[in-house]
Amino acid sequence: MLSARSLFQEILDHDESYRLFCSIAASGEAQGGWENGRIAALVPDGLRDLAPKIARHGADEDKHGRIFHGLLKKRGLKPGPVPAAADYTMLLERRGIGLTHAKLRRDQTLTERDIVVYLCHSRVTEQRAADQMDMLVRHFGDHPEVGKAIRMIGADEDNHLAYCHEELLRLARAGHGRLIQRVLRESAVAETAVYRDVSLAVMAHMGRILRWPKAKSAVLAAGIRAMYAYERAGGWRRMVQLRMPERLDALGGPAEPAPAPAY
Repeated sequence: MLSARSLFQEILDHDESYRLFCSIAASGEAQGGWENGRIAALVPDGLRDLAPKIARHGADEDKHGRIFHGLLKKRGLKPGPVPAAADYTMLLERRGIGLTHAKLRRDQTLTERDIVVYLCHSRVTEQRAADQMDMLVRHFGDHPEVGKAIRMIGADEDNHLAYCHEELLRLARAGHGRLIQRVLRESAVAETAVYRDVSLAVMAHMGRILRWPKAKSAVLAAGIRAMYAYERAGGWRRMVQLRMPERLDALGGPAEPAPAPAY
């Protein structure tokens, strides 16, 4: 029977599929770390109190990239190239979601609207990340090779999501409510399509590496498309709802280090 647990176990057990998984994850986290670092440096004066939290967000994502590289090194593997069709971050940018790399490379202060766009984009993508990590922690949180890394990253993603909720609600009270709802909806609808495309691309690569039968690949592709149909029909709404988190000021301190010997 196909299940998320059995699929990930299969990927975990094969060096080349494991290398692809960790390489894709590390690349995405590194891009997120750079983006957050640039945003923190360009925050407008009226929102300077957010800069340390944005910087912490970026530091966490840099840490996650190091963790995935550490997992590869522990198995004696080197990072591999990320297929263009599996580059989630860049595909979102091409759809106009979030702040462009071109804008972030300029030494020009961002606007309050830019910060709203950044937080909306993060609210949506962090929901996806938190959901994925919840699944991995549930099935592999006690795994001797990847369990500690998964638990640490999962806890960070929960903090990132809480931070997005809290700051967006604060900005909504400050008069940005309509903009927030519009950008959240646009981001969620685009993200579901990108996630479908990336999932199909990753599964196709995994299928070739693991020599899956055509029938198995077809079932997995159908499952991915069915999930997209559900999300497009209304499942995306979970990504745009805002509620005050139980943990406030979730990114109010320094990033927790990831000791190299642990990985």
